[in-house]
Formats: sequence, structure tokens, C-alpha cells
Amino acid sequence: MDVISRAASAIYELEGVAPDIHETAWVAPGAVVIGSVTLSEESSIWFNCMLRGDTNKIFIGPRTNIQDGTIIHVNPGSRFSTQVGAEVTVGHAAIIHACTLEDRAFVGMGGVVLDAAVIEENGMLGAHSVLPPGKRIGRNELWIGAPAKLVRVMGEEERARNNAIAPHYAELARRYRSGLRAL
Repeated sequence: MDVISRAASAIYELEGVAPDIHETAWVAPGAVVIGSVTLSEESSIWFNCMLRGDTNKIFIGPRTNIQDGTIIHVNPGSRFSTQVGAEVTVGHAAIIHACTLEDRAFVGMGGVVLDAAVIEENGMLGAHSVLPPGKRIGRNELWIGAPAKLVRVMGEEERARNNAIAPHYAELARRYRSGLRAL
């Protein structure tokens, strides 16, 4: 991680447990990462995010993007870590709490995923929707609402559009890592 990112981000050890941040991960200035948090290669944590691994573990998979203003937290107990797979997109201002997002899952802007909920591979929670505790979005399913309900199974074209976002954010993070300079 480059100098501006380390200096401008708040990365904290808590009671001897420090975040494990891959050298190719991007943590934007203003983001806060505390305790038992793992950031895998080419993952990106954008401006003003909060990842608080204080009572359990947070794992962020490769090439996953956690967009601006998102909060990720956990609860104590074996079922209540937060596991985020590879190439996941979490939109701006989401809340991800003690849940599992499998590879290429998608959480729309302002979405809320609660304790022990699961979004399976290529599943999508729409913008401003709430996935209640313990609910499961199946592969390729789109759920919307508060509480969220199944709307349809997404087609190949829609999934391809969603899956193009993670590589875009991985490239954007590379640009920021090498080109962002404080004035």
C-alpha cells in the first residue's frame, strides 16, 4: 500500500489484533479499518468506509470493491463473522453486518444485509433494500424491497453487466494507488 493511503487512512490494531492488508489492496483516505480484518489482493475499500473487526473476523476477497460510505461489522459467535468473496460489489452507503456475500454477489447502493444472511454467487440485493437476518438470496436471483423479496432470476446479460463492475473497480484502485496525491 502506498504512502498516501497508509497515512490518510485510519488503520488500527485492537488488543494486539491488526488488519492483514495485501500489498495490492487499496484503502482510500478517510476509510477506517480496525482489528481482525483481512483485505485480499486487489480489493478496494473506498472513501469513508468503516470496517470494524472488533468482536469477530471480517474477510474481503480478491478484487472485491467496498464503495464509499459503507459500514461492515460483525457479532461475536461462530455464525457472525462477515465473509465477502471474490469480485463482489458493495454499492455506496451499504451496511453489511455479520453475513456472507459469496463470489460475485452484488449489494446495491444503500442496501442492508443483516446477521447470518447469505447472498449466493451472482445474487443481487437491489438499492435501498434490506435482507433480514438469516435470509438467503439464491444464485442469480434479484431481490428488492424492505424486507427484500425475490423479484426474478437474472439473465446472462444482466449478470455480465454486474460482473463487469469488479474488474472496473480493481483498475480504478490501481489508478488511485499510483496517482492520487494530496494537495
